[in-house]
Amino acid sequence: MAKRFAYFYLLRREPERIQLFVPQHVAYWHGLHLNAYMGGPFVDSSGGLVTFEARTLETAKEYVDRDPLVLLDLLEDSWLREWSLE
Repeated sequence: MAKRFAYFYLLRREPERIQLFVPQHVAYWHGLHLNAYMGGPFVDSSGGLVTFEARTLETAKEYVDRDPLVLLDLLEDSWLREWSLE
Protein backbone atom coordinates (compact mmCIF):
# COMPACT_ATOMS: atom_id res chain seq x y z
CA MET A 1 0.00 0.00 0.00
CA ALA A 2 1.33 3.42 -0.96
CA LYS A 3 1.96 6.14 1.59
CA ARG A 4 1.62 9.88 0.98
CA PHE A 5 4.69 12.12 1.34
CA ALA A 6 5.26 15.87 1.48
CA TYR A 7 8.55 17.34 0.28
CA PHE A 8 8.99 20.97 1.35
CA TYR A 9 12.07 22.82 0.14
CA LEU A 10 13.61 26.27 0.34
CA LEU A 11 15.92 27.56 -2.38
CA ARG A 12 19.31 29.19 -2.01
CA ARG A 13 19.45 32.87 -2.90
CA GLU A 14 20.96 32.25 -6.32
CA PRO A 15 18.12 33.35 -8.63
CA GLU A 16 20.12 33.23 -11.87
CA ARG A 17 21.27 29.63 -11.33
CA ILE A 18 17.90 28.53 -10.01
CA GLN A 19 16.10 29.99 -13.03
CA LEU A 20 18.38 27.94 -15.29
CA PHE A 21 17.64 24.64 -13.55
CA VAL A 22 13.98 24.91 -12.50
CA PRO A 23 12.83 23.50 -15.87
CA GLN A 24 14.91 20.36 -15.19
CA HIS A 25 13.40 20.11 -11.69
CA VAL A 26 9.85 20.38 -13.08
CA ALA A 27 10.53 17.90 -15.89
CA TYR A 28 12.05 15.45 -13.41
CA TRP A 29 9.02 15.40 -11.11
CA HIS A 30 6.53 15.25 -14.00
CA GLY A 31 8.57 12.49 -15.64
CA LEU A 32 8.27 10.24 -12.60
CA HIS A 33 4.51 9.89 -13.22
CA LEU A 34 3.93 9.42 -9.50
CA ASN A 35 0.48 8.58 -8.25
CA ALA A 36 -1.30 11.52 -6.60
CA TYR A 37 1.52 13.94 -7.54
CA MET A 38 0.91 17.61 -6.84
CA GLY A 39 3.60 20.25 -6.72
CA GLY A 40 4.53 23.82 -7.33
CA PRO A 41 6.48 26.85 -6.20
CA PHE A 42 5.63 29.24 -3.40
CA VAL A 43 4.33 32.58 -4.67
CA ASP A 44 7.38 34.39 -3.26
CA SER A 45 9.74 32.04 -5.20
CA SER A 46 11.49 31.01 -1.97
CA GLY A 47 10.92 27.29 -2.59
CA GLY A 48 8.10 24.86 -3.16
CA LEU A 49 6.09 21.86 -2.08
CA VAL A 50 5.70 18.46 -3.75
CA THR A 51 3.30 15.78 -2.55
CA PHE A 52 3.22 12.27 -3.93
CA GLU A 53 2.70 8.61 -3.10
CA ALA A 54 5.44 6.01 -2.65
CA ARG A 55 5.59 2.57 -1.07
CA THR A 56 8.25 3.43 1.50
CA LEU A 57 10.11 6.36 3.00
CA GLU A 58 13.30 5.01 1.40
CA THR A 59 11.70 5.13 -2.05
CA ALA A 60 10.41 8.65 -1.43
CA LYS A 61 13.91 9.70 -0.33
CA GLU A 62 15.38 8.25 -3.52
CA TYR A 63 13.02 10.43 -5.58
CA VAL A 64 14.03 13.52 -3.62
CA ASP A 65 17.75 12.70 -3.77
CA ARG A 66 17.60 12.58 -7.60
CA ASP A 67 15.90 15.99 -7.89
CA PRO A 68 18.15 18.22 -10.05
CA LEU A 69 17.92 21.02 -7.48
CA VAL A 70 19.31 18.63 -4.84
CA LEU A 71 22.04 17.30 -7.13
CA LEU A 72 23.10 20.86 -7.99
CA ASP A 73 23.11 21.93 -4.31
CA LEU A 74 20.53 24.68 -4.91
CA LEU A 75 18.47 24.05 -1.77
CA GLU A 76 18.89 26.03 1.43
CA ASP A 77 16.88 23.44 3.33
CA SER A 78 14.32 20.69 2.76
CA TRP A 79 12.09 18.29 4.62
CA LEU A 80 10.53 15.01 3.56
CA ARG A 81 7.77 13.68 5.76
CA GLU A 82 5.11 11.01 5.54
CA TRP A 83 1.80 12.85 5.42
CA SER A 84 -1.52 11.63 6.76
CA LEU A 85 -4.47 13.28 5.04
CA GLU A 86 -7.64 13.53 7.08
